[in-house]
Amino acid sequence: MVLDVDGTLVDSVYQHTIAWQRAFAAHGMAIPAWRLHRHVGMGGDRFVPAVAGDLTERRIGDALRDAHAAAFAELIDEVVPLPGAAALLRELAARGHETVLASSAEQDEVERYVDMLEARDLLAGWTTAADVGSTKPSPQIIDVALDIVGRRDGAVMVGDATWDCVAAARAGIRAIAVATGGFGRLELLEAGAVDVLERLEDLPDRIAGSGPSIT
Repeated sequence: MVLDVDGTLVDSVYQHTIAWQRAFAAHGMAIPAWRLHRHVGMGGDRFVPAVAGDLTERRIGDALRDAHAAAFAELIDEVVPLPGAAALLRELAARGHETVLASSAEQDEVERYVDMLEARDLLAGWTTAADVGSTKPSPQIIDVALDIVGRRDGAVMVGDATWDCVAAARAGIRAIAVATGGFGRLELLEAGAVDVLERLEDLPDRIAGSGPSIT
């Protein structure tokens, strides 16, 4: 089982949206929050050119990412686990699933969330931005996550964003989406999700089997 983190296990999507809006504003660019939200789920390397174009990426991409990091640091104390997230990780472990987190966030953020969820002993491992050269919708994050458990047959990705679904398809695995990141059911299905759940609490019953498989 491969799980996204931001927007899937922790309620951070809108904090990231605000942080990106502040970052662009600090560089004289007024970008509506709804447009920024549509791209949350991409890593920073993909986010800037997707939102503002390749020229902006070349000119000030790194500066925008630094500004986003600084703005998000001011908001991170507001980030809390989504309802059912910690219980889900405990349930997956109890059923014998090998669970790995596939995140393109910075290492300190991911480890903060792992501790917040009291999940260090429940996970096979996790990824961070430092593990790949390109983030979602590239499949690299998922490939690294699957390498941690040493298998990919029957693997399932669970995420909240269209970019999770696209990345899963490119990695050759199925995606189940949850509506916790603010993306609509139809757009998640169109991005490749095989199902969309309203709540994390519904996930254990959606996953077949209870053995050691990561399905």
